[in-house]
Amino acid sequence: MTATAKRLLLEVLGWVLLVAGVAAIVLPGPGLILIFAGLAVLSQQYTWAERWLEPVQLRALRGAAEGVETWPRVVMSTVFSLGIGVVGLTWILDPDVPSWWPLDEDWWLFGGVWTGVTLVISCGIALALLVYSFRRFHGKPEALAALEGAIEEADEEVHEAIERHRHKHDDEV
Repeated sequence: MTATAKRLLLEVLGWVLLVAGVAAIVLPGPGLILIFAGLAVLSQQYTWAERWLEPVQLRALRGAAEGVETWPRVVMSTVFSLGIGVVGLTWILDPDVPSWWPLDEDWWLFGGVWTGVTLVISCGIALALLVYSFRRFHGKPEALAALEGAIEEADEEVHEAIERHRHKHDDEV
C-alpha cells in the first residue's frame, strides 16, 4: 500500500469514526468512545486532533465512571445496554410486520440487518465498558478524584495551546 493510500484510508476511517461518534451522542451507542477512536486516528496527521485526544478520552472515562457510581446506575446501565442488544437482535431476526403497525410496512425495522448488527456491537461495547468501569471505578473514590484531576490538567493544557495558537496568529497578522 502506498503512503498516499494509507494516509487517505486512515483519514477516511478517522472522520467516519468521528462522525459516527457525534451521531452516537444522540443515538444509542458509545459516542465518546467513537469520538476518541476517530481523534486517535486523526491525531496521526493533525495536531488539532492530538490536542483534543486526551480531554475526550478522560471525559469518556468520566462518563464510564459515572455509569457505575451507584447500584441503581449500574443496574440501569446494564438494562439499557442489554435493551440495545435485544432491539438489535429483533432487527437481525426481522419478524413479520405486526397487524397493529400504523405505517407502511417498508418502515418496519428500516435499515435492515446491518442496523441490528451495529446495535448488537454497541451492546457488546457498552457491556465491556461497564465491566471495565465497574472494576476500575466502583467504590473507588480515589480513582474518580485522580480522573477529575487529570481532566482539569488536560483542560488547562488545551486552553494554553489555544492561547499560544491565538497569540501566534495575532503576531502574524
